[in-house]
Amino acid sequence: MITRLLVANRAEIASRVFRTCRRLGIETVAIHSDADAGLPYVAEADTAVRLPGNTPGETYLRADLVIEAAKRAGADAIHPGYGFLSENADFAQAVVDAGLTWVGPDASSITSMGSKIGAKELMKAAGVPILEAPESPTETDLPLLVKASAGGGGRGMRIVRALADLEGEIGKAREEAASAFGDGTVFVEPYVERGRHVEVQVVGDGAGDVLVLGERDCSIQRRHQKVVEEAPAPALPQATREALHEAARAAASAIDYRGAGTVEFLYDEDADRFFFLEMNTRLQVEHPVTELVHGVDLVEMQLAVAEGRGLDARSGPAVEEVALQPSRDPGCAPQGHAIEVRLYAEDPAADYQPQSGVLTTFEVPDEPGVRVDGGFVSGSEVSTFYDAMLAKVMVHAPTREQACRQLAGVLRRTRIHGLVTNRDQLVAILTDPDFVAGRVSTAFLTEWAPPTRDADSDAPLAAAIAIAETQRLARTVQARIPVAFRNVPSQPQRTEFEGELSAEWWGGRDGYSADGVNVVAAAPERVTIERDGVATTYATSVTGLPGRETVDVDAPSGHRRLVRVPRFLDPSEQVASGSLLAPMPGSVVKVLVEQGQQVAAGDPVLVLEAMKMQHTVSAPTDGVVSRLEVAPGTQVAAGEVMAVVEENTGG
Repeated sequence: MITRLLVANRAEIASRVFRTCRRLGIETVAIHSDADAGLPYVAEADTAVRLPGNTPGETYLRADLVIEAAKRAGADAIHPGYGFLSENADFAQAVVDAGLTWVGPDASSITSMGSKIGAKELMKAAGVPILEAPESPTETDLPLLVKASAGGGGRGMRIVRALADLEGEIGKAREEAASAFGDGTVFVEPYVERGRHVEVQVVGDGAGDVLVLGERDCSIQRRHQKVVEEAPAPALPQATREALHEAARAAASAIDYRGAGTVEFLYDEDADRFFFLEMNTRLQVEHPVTELVHGVDLVEMQLAVAEGRGLDARSGPAVEEVALQPSRDPGCAPQGHAIEVRLYAEDPAADYQPQSGVLTTFEVPDEPGVRVDGGFVSGSEVSTFYDAMLAKVMVHAPTREQACRQLAGVLRRTRIHGLVTNRDQLVAILTDPDFVAGRVSTAFLTEWAPPTRDADSDAPLAAAIAIAETQRLARTVQARIPVAFRNVPSQPQRTEFEGELSAEWWGGRDGYSADGVNVVAAAPERVTIERDGVATTYATSVTGLPGRETVDVDAPSGHRRLVRVPRFLDPSEQVASGSLLAPMPGSVVKVLVEQGQQVAAGDPVLVLEAMKMQHTVSAPTDGVVSRLEVAPGTQVAAGEVMAVVEENTGG
């Protein structure tokens, strides 16, 4: 029996495993880097061990340090979570060799499926359909997909639409794969333009018995990273569904699989056929939707198998109270529908680049049918060293349509301040008619035109009044004088915000007023404005120094972050024209130019790595590199000047 478990991971998945352990009476051990020391999962564990450093290579990818931490803390088992060392066969074997219980498949199974190239050959022999590209592709074979043999998450993956680009994209994929996984091996396969990503959850006992727990659809992806996942897969013919289950069973049986795993398939809906993609020999990020519709706890099942109790030790109460039935036979048909979204700290206005910083407010409504697996809370620091996912928010409802509607409503009411997120995109997807109808594919976001929404014209006014109320309550003199009071008012007060937004208003003995509206109530945290007989209440949060405030405004129309423009600019804050600013915090991995070099607009200048993704920073104009402030390995903050390109003036 496992008595004390170390989770060789961080944030959301560590918290998730700890919840099951607490219910089962298993003591828990957390490991953490310096950057993660303040995250909630560290305090949730019974004990915690520090891994000095910040980068994954210094901490969570150090198998020797993880095993040493387990021994120091008196753990007798290790759960790998997902990512990091979860699919590292050498680590799995090292855990066993150290006399600890490994909560995962045998190292041999990880090795069999760890190489996507080798796994495809193994699946072909087992009769599972696979995708194959010709050795010498021609134009008729396009488009092609370059994929990393190791790892996942869309890293090291490139779509090729012209043969002339193939070699270059292979080189880029190798570099990204080597950086993310330590293995630059890649392969090429046909790219199905509008396929669906359908995966099957399996749990094996290592002795030939494989339990199939239905399938999930994970087709809504951006840059090959999953955004929305659901179970069961919508609009799937029953015969195809059953064939997928049997193919997954055959895949797991072929390697005598033990524990929880996922077999991923590419489903060609037009031809009603599917192909093996890969097998993830670990728990998936999206495993909760399967738990919700089948009433199981997959972590508990992993622990049962690791303890040698096999699949007869069926799961007890589900991991969350939100399951429609808290305890059922996991072999039965799914009940209801579950949808999960991945809430990321990323900027939609900057091509969804990851964001870092302090998450000043993070509040998801606690409602029936809602489950949140999160790694951050209000006040948490989101670092540049790891994935930018804040939480997985999911809903379990009787029907898919209700799950879509309810989850969209929960996200609208979620308060997120301090960092920009993909929340608005998630709401737009969940309310899109095609998505609600189940018309999904991996090309959904590529071809999708997100709806445009008119900005709430009264949000700046609410922000301005919230600032005025904050200043009024902070006054130590003349506290009885109304804000902005004038004996003979000649013009309104004007509060300006970035983005050329402004609000004009009056203050007096009777409170606040503005043209065309009635200010019903005002306070620093809440402002109610009535327009055309309809009153709307805005939740406001004012931060920052006087005259330079930032106001987060939450309303039924959505969230607005308004930054006040100071009346007088500080010359020291101005940057030179042509400056290349870091779009996010990260590390410079390549500098492709030299100081004094001539460049053309669009020429790559340097490569920045942030949150395990590489981003090329290009010259903004034709000119000469007059300043070069960074070198490979330099750590930069968001907005920091990395180089300056002076525009050619001619003459």
